[in-house]
Amino acid sequence: MTFKELGLAEPILKALREEGYTNPTPIQEQAIPILLKRKDLLGVAQTGTGKTAAFGIPILHHLYEGISLRDNKRKVKALVVTPTRELAIQIGESFTAYGKHTGLRNTVIFGGVKQGKQVNSLRAGVDILIATPGRLLDLMNQGFISFRDLDFVVLDEADQMLDMGFIHDIKKIIAKLPPKRQSLFFSATMPKTIVELSRKMLGDFERVTIKPEQATAERVEQGVYFVSKANKPKLLVHLLQQRPDDSVLVFSRTKHGANKIVKKLGQADIKSAAIHGNKSQTARQKALGAFKEGKLKVLVATDIAARGIDVDDLALVINYDLPNVSETYVHRIGRTGRANASGIAMSFCMAEERPYLKDIEKLIKQQVPRLGEHPYMDDASEQETVVRKPSQKSRNNQSRNRKNSRDSNHSKNRNRNRNRNRNRNRNSGSGSGDISSRSNQTD
Repeated sequence: MTFKELGLAEPILKALREEGYTNPTPIQEQAIPILLKRKDLLGVAQTGTGKTAAFGIPILHHLYEGISLRDNKRKVKALVVTPTRELAIQIGESFTAYGKHTGLRNTVIFGGVKQGKQVNSLRAGVDILIATPGRLLDLMNQGFISFRDLDFVVLDEADQMLDMGFIHDIKKIIAKLPPKRQSLFFSATMPKTIVELSRKMLGDFERVTIKPEQATAERVEQGVYFVSKANKPKLLVHLLQQRPDDSVLVFSRTKHGANKIVKKLGQADIKSAAIHGNKSQTARQKALGAFKEGKLKVLVATDIAARGIDVDDLALVINYDLPNVSETYVHRIGRTGRANASGIAMSFCMAEERPYLKDIEKLIKQQVPRLGEHPYMDDASEQETVVRKPSQKSRNNQSRNRKNSRDSNHSKNRNRNRNRNRNRNRNSGSGSGDISSRSNQTD
């Protein structure tokens, strides 16, 4: 199937051709026809499947087709709520790219910066608003945002909203939306709280599910190195020195860990930058911009900060720390091999992280290939331990040994009983002692 076969407006098709898109990804192929029919949608899909286009393209199509039916004043007709600044900015860029020939305008609002410019954009009028929950609710309460003309609402990365503590803000936002609207709800996972939230938001909906293994195993070349914690920095430097011209995204489990990685790389004359929640918005955007433009080859990120990173030709993702949540692994390696392109993901696994690896392999229904030896294998703990079943000969020997041991113990017990009886008989024959003394002797 091609985008043209979906019956999209020509200005949107023109923009997609200019972006180099001709064939939809699985989620786009399934979701776009549903949304063009104006039905609500529940999409279970993780980052990297092309879901931004899956909801962005039909929204642009409907808004473009309905332009002549409205007055000339721009009012918020579509709302997209997403958990992080980076993801909000990325979605805004996607709407701009797909809708550049439609005349529609979008703006992005998020916290961590002064609200002045964002308020001015809203006052100037926008058709599509992309927002993070906190700043959206704040500006709504200040009276800067009206949803009287709202036709479409998208809740993206709902499970991440839950993880970040935004669930109560989301409920407040949903309560203030007009009941007559088309609602789109996307989440990588569906825990009970998210299921309940989707029921509150959606009306008569259809469901589209893209399994994690569909999104990773087939597109991304994966591999794992077994390495001690002390040798992780050395192995990282070694791998990066082998690929000096490639764009590489390195994942750290913690903010402090991300900073330490940047410091270690700097000591090896490898330029890198970290993005995480403790960095200012300006610093994060500067680092991300340099990475996207190719001026910075190595970006170190935590999972939350990495949401929204969409870099063309990202050669490699390195999991410096394995995530303790299996679905996060899928999100991470989805940074490369995006929208059906191929990619490479390497992971470092120390002994304490083996259970995480096992859970990941269970989720993606395949073993992550072992990458074998590397220059920094310093002890046996870095080798994957293999527990072998004992051979039949060994089991027979063990059985014989146990039997011999039992026979020996029985023999010793019989000898002890025989000696005890002899002593009892001798004491009885001498006539000495009373019943109590004889009882004490046999005890």
